[in-house]
Parts: sequence; structure tokens; C-alpha cells
Amino acid sequence: MRAQLDTFARHYRVIVYSRRYHPPNPQRRDGHEYGVYLHADDLAALLDRLGVERAHIIGHSYGAYVALAFALRYPDKVWDLVLVEPPILPWLARTPEGDSLRRAFEAGTLAPARAAFTRGDSVQGLRRFLDGTSGAPGQFDALPADRRAALLGLAFELRLELSAPPDVHMPAVECRDVAGIRSSVLLVAGQRSPRRFRVIDDELARCLRTQELVTVPGADHGVPSANPRFFNEAVLSFLARH
Repeated sequence: MRAQLDTFARHYRVIVYSRRYHPPNPQRRDGHEYGVYLHADDLAALLDRLGVERAHIIGHSYGAYVALAFALRYPDKVWDLVLVEPPILPWLARTPEGDSLRRAFEAGTLAPARAAFTRGDSVQGLRRFLDGTSGAPGQFDALPADRRAALLGLAFELRLELSAPPDVHMPAVECRDVAGIRSSVLLVAGQRSPRRFRVIDDELARCLRTQELVTVPGADHGVPSANPRFFNEAVLSFLARH
């Protein structure tokens, strides 16, 4: 993230925030179900508090899902969108290939991670989730010890995420609603990301009226950090044109 902050801050006022339940925010249940629209409402409240009427919204992974939900619920607050591989898993069920990918991800990643968190094994839960999401087995264990320790700080949030009702956590947004987005949209994909993200991006591209798609060479699902120079240049070029 530091590579993005330093580069983008030369051209724009940059606001980076931690979503509800993420460190350093309180990690406790508050009566809400974990879902994209809860986080979208939080973002709207934050921008109002900061006096920001409209912004360029950039999101990666679940943050991109939140960014899309934000654009659907608060269209007047969005200049344009940069969506980096949002995991809109319900859309995978729309094609035979996608449904096969969805079932494999549920069985091989989400279910084992959920089970590990349920029995209190946060390390195994994070391992299964990170390795499965990135499509790179062994990625968690290959990280430096301090990075693994930092990721353990996300265990509470991830436990809530995986236990939330699916229709709240990952609602099946409608293509007709996405087609109503008037902001320009940049879709960013990693060249080496799991196939399911490309299937979702293809569906997004089909639904959106104004969109561009950029593939980042050599990048897996951790797109912004995998090839930061290419990613930063692509995003800045897009923002400058819209």
C-alpha cells in the first residue's frame, strides 16, 4: 500500500481508511451482520465527516466489492471507480464454468477456512483463506514472520466475514443495476490470478456501460503490491482521463 500512497499523493488528496472490525478499529461484535452495504454506508459517513462530497473510489478484493456497492447506493458521491478483482462470487453461478469454479473455491478454501476459525485455529484459517484466495498454495507460510503476525490481526474480521449470511456478505448485485452506473470504471486484473476473478470481470465488463480493463503483468490476486509500478501508472492514467 505504501507504494500507492506515496505515488498517488503527489497528484491527489489520498484518504485511506480501515473498514469496520479491521485493526486498529475495535474488534468486537456490534449487532451488525458483516456485509458490503454496511461497509458502503460506513464509507459514506466517513466522507461526510471529512467534508468530501465526491471522490475517486479505489478498492481491491472485498474492498472492490464494497466500492461497487458504494457506487450503487451513493452514485452522486463517486467521480469514478477502480475495481481490482471484486469477489462477486454469486455471479459465478451464472455459467457452467463459473459455477464449477465457485464450488471448487467453496470446498477447497472457504469451507476449510470457516471450519478452522470455528474451532479457534486462526493460523490455519488464515492459511487456507490466503492460499486459496491467491491461488498460490504455501503463500502464507512463505511470508516473513512479522507479516504473518500482522495478518493474524485480521482473524476476528475474517471470522465474522466467513460466518455472515451469504446474501448480506456477498449479495448478488443485478446486472441491470450495475449497468446504471454512470461513472467511468477501470477493472484491474492480475495476469496470474485465479480464473474465477477473470470470469467475474468479464461479467462486470458485460454489464457496465463505461469501463476499461487492464491486466497487470506477473500479478496474482495481490495486484497492487505484486507489480506496483505498472498498477500505479494504469490507475493514474485512468484518473487523468476522467
